[in-house]
Amino acid sequence: MDWGRLGQPVMTRLRRRLNSWASTSMRERGASLAEFALMIPFLGLLLFGVIDFGHAFYLGIEVNNAAYAGALYGVENRTDTTGMQNAATEDAPDVPGMTAVATQGCECSDGSNATAGTCWTTASLPSCGSGTYVVYYVSVTTTASYQPIIPWPSFPSTISLQGSAKLRAGQ
Repeated sequence: MDWGRLGQPVMTRLRRRLNSWASTSMRERGASLAEFALMIPFLGLLLFGVIDFGHAFYLGIEVNNAAYAGALYGVENRTDTTGMQNAATEDAPDVPGMTAVATQGCECSDGSNATAGTCWTTASLPSCGSGTYVVYYVSVTTTASYQPIIPWPSFPSTISLQGSAKLRAGQ
């Protein structure tokens, strides 16, 4: 038996399969590179979108936390509305153009009959029903605007951010 002749067709078939696999692999490698090149702009837009909206979300959290910080200052110093506003704006120094408005007042312990302004005289206190009592409160509202880095279609050019906090400051 001549093993050289018997092995020759097997080797030829194996060689053909290897050549076919290699050329298919090379074609697929070029196709995937072309597909990736076409996807780069879309991936870039997605990346910038995530960064842009993430920054807006972060600033929204900062604006809300600043309102809480101003109200927290007001619990200790309820007559100092300027100090509440300063505490709010100083809590978020990285939010450009943020404004804060602080108010104080009193209300019944069940949340009814709220009276804004100073409630330091008995004449300005609200009348509360039985089982409720007068409590003082401070409220701080913060606002800022955010302009996205990229002007997105069908999206506003400026996003308004607002935070508010209302805390009771004692009886």
